[in-house]
Amino acid sequence: MAYGNLILDVSERIATVTINRPKMLNALNSATMRELDAVLSEIAGRPDAGVVLLTGTGEKAFVAGADVSEMRGFTPLQVLEFSRFGHGVLEKIERLPQPVIGAINGFALGGGCELAMACDILVASDNAKFAQPEVNLGIIPGWGGTQRLSRLVGRNIAKELVLTGEMISAQRAFEIGLVNRVVPQAGLMETAREIARKILEKGPVALGIAKSVMNRGIDLDLEAACALEAKAFAVMFSTEDCAEGMTAFLEKRKAAFRGR
Repeated sequence: MAYGNLILDVSERIATVTINRPKMLNALNSATMRELDAVLSEIAGRPDAGVVLLTGTGEKAFVAGADVSEMRGFTPLQVLEFSRFGHGVLEKIERLPQPVIGAINGFALGGGCELAMACDILVASDNAKFAQPEVNLGIIPGWGGTQRLSRLVGRNIAKELVLTGEMISAQRAFEIGLVNRVVPQAGLMETAREIARKILEKGPVALGIAKSVMNRGIDLDLEAACALEAKAFAVMFSTEDCAEGMTAFLEKRKAAFRGR
């Protein structure tokens, strides 16, 4: 499929998705969200894509937010549809069998911050900025900002960020646990690819199951979450990857995982 607002490149089992609306600071409009939904479906079915990198064009913005110029004319029913569709796209990132690494190359504001939070691992350039500034527009976050942020950084810090609309630096985002690493802009993509290459050495089935169990378990009580883990752990022993991984360990060689 051809994409107008995205660039998809798959190389060495790394699928790089780049939001490509530089004149709009990569803001997310309805067309871009539909393309993002479509590219995620494409990647989910590609055996040559083991890890996903998500980034934005240029060095100024990852995604500067949802496209306010489009949203301004929405009716409440249109906004509800826009919000629900956005939630579905971000949930698709979380359900994707491949790990998703967000390479945050600049502003991640509003919908951009929400998009980043749906990723599994976040690497930010040292010039990146994060915010949920919707209250400045007289609205609230609409793609999970009031929910994922609390789960990532804690309720009180999340409330401060949402209620003040304050923009924070990449370093502050690292300090509160919003991002995993902060690196110089020039080294951002290579750092993200380095993490991706480490992940690609592991068993693909185990990666997908581990991601799913962690995402599902976080909203359960500990007993239910551990029961979920135990069942998934048991299922792993029916896979060829499990047999290969344990045999390789005992034979002191590198495992040759086949993803089944």
